[in-house]
Amino acid sequence: MKNIMAGLALGLFLVPVTITGAAVAADASLETQKDKISYSMGLDLGNYLNGLGDKIDLAIIKQGMDDGFTGAEPKLSTEEIEAAQQEFAAAMKAEQEAMLAEMQQKNTAAGQAFLEANKKSDGVTVTESGLQYEVLKEGDGKKPAATDKVKVDYVGTLISGDEFDSSIKRGEPAVFTVNQVIPGWSEALQLMSVGSKYRVVIPPELAYGEKGASPVIEPNSVLVFEIDLLGIEE
Repeated sequence: MKNIMAGLALGLFLVPVTITGAAVAADASLETQKDKISYSMGLDLGNYLNGLGDKIDLAIIKQGMDDGFTGAEPKLSTEEIEAAQQEFAAAMKAEQEAMLAEMQQKNTAAGQAFLEANKKSDGVTVTESGLQYEVLKEGDGKKPAATDKVKVDYVGTLISGDEFDSSIKRGEPAVFTVNQVIPGWSEALQLMSVGSKYRVVIPPELAYGEKGASPVIEPNSVLVFEIDLLGIEE
Protein backbone atom coordinates (compact mmCIF):
# COMPACT_ATOMS: atom_id res chain seq x y z
CA MET A 1 0.00 0.00 0.00
CA LYS A 2 2.98 2.30 -0.49
CA ASN A 3 1.14 4.31 -3.13
CA ILE A 4 -2.15 4.90 -1.30
CA MET A 5 -1.26 8.43 -0.27
CA ALA A 6 -0.01 9.29 -3.74
CA GLY A 7 -3.30 8.01 -5.13
CA LEU A 8 -5.28 10.08 -2.67
CA ALA A 9 -3.38 13.13 -3.87
CA LEU A 10 -4.85 12.52 -7.34
CA GLY A 11 -1.61 12.73 -9.20
CA LEU A 12 -0.09 15.39 -6.99
CA PHE A 13 3.64 15.98 -7.45
CA LEU A 14 4.71 14.43 -4.17
CA VAL A 15 8.47 14.04 -3.81
CA PRO A 16 10.73 14.12 -0.75
CA VAL A 17 11.56 17.70 0.19
CA THR A 18 13.71 18.60 3.16
CA ILE A 19 12.16 20.90 5.74
CA THR A 20 15.30 21.58 7.71
CA GLY A 21 18.28 23.66 6.65
CA ALA A 22 18.35 27.18 5.29
CA ALA A 23 14.93 28.71 4.85
CA VAL A 24 13.91 30.00 1.45
CA ALA A 25 13.49 33.75 1.44
CA ALA A 26 9.90 34.90 1.26
CA ASP A 27 10.75 37.10 -1.73
CA ALA A 28 12.74 34.44 -3.63
CA SER A 29 12.92 35.34 -7.31
CA LEU A 30 12.13 31.80 -8.52
CA GLU A 31 14.10 32.37 -11.71
CA THR A 32 15.52 28.93 -12.48
CA GLN A 33 13.61 25.84 -13.57
CA LYS A 34 14.65 24.17 -10.32
CA ASP A 35 13.20 27.08 -8.34
CA LYS A 36 9.95 27.02 -10.29
CA ILE A 37 9.31 23.28 -10.12
CA SER A 38 10.24 23.22 -6.43
CA TYR A 39 7.81 26.03 -5.67
CA SER A 40 5.11 24.44 -7.85
CA MET A 41 5.41 21.12 -6.02
CA GLY A 42 5.27 22.85 -2.66
CA LEU A 43 2.24 24.90 -3.69
CA ASP A 44 0.36 21.84 -4.99
CA LEU A 45 1.16 19.91 -1.84
CA GLY A 46 0.12 22.82 0.36
CA ASN A 47 -3.19 23.24 -1.47
CA TYR A 48 -3.92 19.51 -1.17
CA LEU A 49 -3.08 19.41 2.53
CA ASN A 50 -5.12 22.55 3.15
CA GLY A 51 -8.13 20.73 1.73
CA LEU A 52 -7.74 18.01 4.36
CA GLY A 53 -8.19 20.53 7.17
CA ASP A 54 -7.98 19.05 10.66
CA LYS A 55 -7.63 15.50 9.34
CA ILE A 56 -3.86 15.93 9.33
CA ASP A 57 -1.16 17.49 11.52
CA LEU A 58 1.15 19.69 9.47
CA ALA A 59 4.01 19.56 11.98
CA ILE A 60 4.06 15.76 11.89
CA ILE A 61 3.84 15.78 8.09
CA LYS A 62 6.96 17.96 8.03
CA GLN A 63 8.66 15.53 10.41
CA GLY A 64 7.82 12.58 8.17
CA MET A 65 9.02 14.39 5.04
CA ASP A 66 12.28 15.34 6.72
CA ASP A 67 12.85 11.76 7.91
CA GLY A 68 12.16 10.46 4.41
CA PHE A 69 14.48 12.96 2.76
CA THR A 70 17.38 12.46 5.15
CA GLY A 71 17.01 8.68 5.29
CA ALA A 72 16.35 8.65 9.04
CA GLU A 73 14.92 5.55 10.69
CA PRO A 74 11.11 5.67 10.30
CA LYS A 75 9.22 6.15 13.55
CA LEU A 76 6.54 3.69 12.41
CA SER A 77 6.90 0.15 11.11
CA THR A 78 5.89 -0.72 7.55
CA GLU A 79 2.82 -2.49 8.92
CA GLU A 80 1.80 0.56 10.97
CA ILE A 81 2.25 2.85 7.97
CA GLU A 82 0.16 0.63 5.71
CA ALA A 83 -2.56 0.27 8.35
CA ALA A 84 -2.72 4.05 8.86
CA GLN A 85 -2.91 4.69 5.12
CA GLN A 86 -5.64 2.09 4.63
CA GLU A 87 -7.69 3.48 7.50
CA PHE A 88 -7.33 7.02 6.18
CA ALA A 89 -8.26 5.98 2.63
CA ALA A 90 -11.34 4.14 3.89
CA ALA A 91 -12.46 7.12 5.96
CA MET A 92 -11.98 9.51 3.04
CA LYS A 93 -13.92 7.21 0.72
CA ALA A 94 -16.79 6.91 3.18
CA GLU A 95 -16.93 10.68 3.61
CA GLN A 96 -16.93 11.28 -0.13
CA GLU A 97 -19.65 8.68 -0.70
CA ALA A 98 -21.82 10.27 2.00
CA MET A 99 -21.35 13.73 0.46
CA LEU A 100 -22.16 12.34 -2.99
CA ALA A 101 -25.34 10.64 -1.75
CA GLU A 102 -26.50 13.83 -0.04
CA MET A 103 -25.81 15.86 -3.20
CA GLN A 104 -27.66 13.33 -5.37
CA GLN A 105 -30.73 13.41 -3.12
CA LYS A 106 -30.77 17.22 -2.98
CA ASN A 107 -30.44 17.60 -6.74
CA THR A 108 -33.01 14.88 -7.45
CA ALA A 109 -35.63 16.64 -5.34
CA ALA A 110 -34.86 20.07 -6.81
CA GLY A 111 -34.74 18.69 -10.35
CA GLN A 112 -38.04 16.86 -10.09
CA ALA A 113 -39.75 19.98 -8.77
CA PHE A 114 -38.30 22.03 -11.63
CA LEU A 115 -39.36 19.50 -14.26
CA GLU A 116 -42.88 19.29 -12.85
CA ALA A 117 -43.28 23.06 -12.94
CA ASN A 118 -41.67 23.51 -16.35
CA LYS A 119 -43.81 20.93 -18.14
CA LYS A 120 -46.91 22.94 -17.21
CA SER A 121 -45.55 26.06 -18.88
CA ASP A 122 -47.17 27.27 -22.10
CA GLY A 123 -45.53 25.89 -25.22
CA VAL A 124 -43.57 23.12 -23.49
CA THR A 125 -43.65 19.64 -25.02
CA VAL A 126 -42.53 16.54 -23.12
CA THR A 127 -41.23 13.62 -25.15
CA GLU A 128 -41.52 9.94 -24.25
CA SER A 129 -37.97 9.97 -22.86
CA GLY A 130 -38.76 12.87 -20.52
CA LEU A 131 -37.01 15.55 -22.54
CA GLN A 132 -38.79 18.90 -22.35
CA TYR A 133 -38.55 21.50 -25.10
CA GLU A 134 -40.06 24.79 -26.15
CA VAL A 135 -39.83 26.14 -29.68
CA LEU A 136 -38.54 29.72 -29.53
CA LYS A 137 -38.12 29.98 -33.29
CA GLU A 138 -39.04 27.42 -35.92
CA GLY A 139 -36.69 27.08 -38.84
CA ASP A 140 -37.55 25.78 -42.30
CA GLY A 141 -34.38 23.86 -43.05
CA LYS A 142 -33.52 20.18 -42.99
CA LYS A 143 -33.60 18.11 -39.80
CA PRO A 144 -30.28 16.43 -38.96
CA ALA A 145 -29.87 12.68 -38.65
CA ALA A 146 -27.99 11.03 -35.80
CA THR A 147 -24.83 10.70 -37.89
CA ASP A 148 -24.86 14.27 -39.23
CA LYS A 149 -22.38 16.90 -38.11
CA VAL A 150 -24.09 20.10 -37.02
CA LYS A 151 -23.13 23.68 -36.20
CA VAL A 152 -24.88 25.22 -33.20
CA ASP A 153 -24.81 28.17 -30.87
CA TYR A 154 -25.96 27.45 -27.35
CA VAL A 155 -26.10 28.63 -23.76
CA GLY A 156 -26.24 26.08 -20.93
CA THR A 157 -27.51 26.86 -17.43
CA LEU A 158 -28.33 25.03 -14.24
CA ILE A 159 -31.86 25.24 -12.83
CA SER A 160 -30.53 27.94 -10.52
CA GLY A 161 -29.96 30.07 -13.60
CA ASP A 162 -26.18 29.90 -13.28
CA GLU A 163 -24.55 29.67 -16.69
CA PHE A 164 -21.95 26.92 -17.08
CA ASP A 165 -21.23 26.96 -20.80
CA SER A 166 -21.80 29.20 -23.81
CA SER A 167 -20.55 29.00 -27.37
CA ILE A 168 -21.67 32.61 -27.77
CA LYS A 169 -19.29 33.80 -25.05
CA ARG A 170 -16.50 31.82 -26.67
CA GLY A 171 -17.27 33.65 -29.89
CA GLU A 172 -17.42 30.50 -32.00
CA PRO A 173 -20.26 28.05 -32.76
CA ALA A 174 -19.80 24.43 -31.72
CA VAL A 175 -19.49 21.73 -34.37
CA PHE A 176 -20.05 18.06 -33.52
CA THR A 177 -21.80 14.88 -34.63
CA VAL A 178 -25.35 14.54 -33.32
CA ASN A 179 -24.90 11.08 -31.79
CA GLN A 180 -21.66 11.99 -30.00
CA VAL A 181 -23.16 14.24 -27.33
CA ILE A 182 -25.38 13.60 -24.30
CA PRO A 183 -28.67 11.81 -25.13
CA GLY A 184 -30.82 14.86 -24.43
CA TRP A 185 -28.89 16.88 -26.97
CA SER A 186 -29.01 14.11 -29.58
CA GLU A 187 -32.77 13.81 -29.22
CA ALA A 188 -33.41 17.55 -29.27
CA LEU A 189 -31.27 18.19 -32.34
CA GLN A 190 -33.13 15.57 -34.36
CA LEU A 191 -36.41 17.36 -33.56
CA MET A 192 -35.07 20.68 -34.85
CA SER A 193 -34.93 22.06 -38.37
CA VAL A 194 -31.98 24.18 -39.43
CA GLY A 195 -32.74 27.75 -38.41
CA SER A 196 -34.66 26.70 -35.30
CA LYS A 197 -34.03 27.86 -31.76
CA TYR A 198 -35.24 25.67 -28.90
CA ARG A 199 -35.18 25.93 -25.14
CA VAL A 200 -34.44 22.41 -23.94
CA VAL A 201 -34.73 21.08 -20.39
CA ILE A 202 -32.81 17.84 -19.96
CA PRO A 203 -33.40 15.42 -17.06
CA PRO A 204 -30.25 13.96 -15.49
CA GLU A 205 -30.78 10.53 -17.04
CA LEU A 206 -30.47 12.19 -20.46
CA ALA A 207 -27.53 14.34 -19.36
CA TYR A 208 -24.71 13.42 -16.94
CA GLY A 209 -26.72 11.24 -14.56
CA GLU A 210 -25.59 10.22 -11.10
CA LYS A 211 -21.94 11.10 -11.75
CA GLY A 212 -22.36 14.63 -13.02
CA ALA A 213 -19.54 16.45 -14.79
CA SER A 214 -17.25 17.78 -12.08
CA PRO A 215 -16.66 20.45 -11.03
CA VAL A 216 -19.49 22.45 -12.61
CA ILE A 217 -22.36 19.98 -13.06
CA GLU A 218 -23.30 18.14 -9.88
CA PRO A 219 -24.74 14.60 -9.83
CA ASN A 220 -28.42 14.31 -10.85
CA SER A 221 -28.51 17.83 -12.26
CA VAL A 222 -31.27 18.98 -14.60
CA LEU A 223 -29.77 21.11 -17.37
CA VAL A 224 -31.33 23.91 -19.41
CA PHE A 225 -30.08 24.85 -22.88
CA GLU A 226 -31.04 27.39 -25.48
CA ILE A 227 -29.92 25.89 -28.78
CA ASP A 228 -29.69 27.58 -32.18
CA LEU A 229 -29.29 25.03 -34.97
CA LEU A 230 -27.23 27.02 -37.46
CA GLY A 231 -26.56 24.36 -40.04
CA ILE A 232 -25.66 20.83 -41.05
CA GLU A 233 -22.03 20.43 -42.09
CA GLU A 234 -21.26 18.66 -45.36
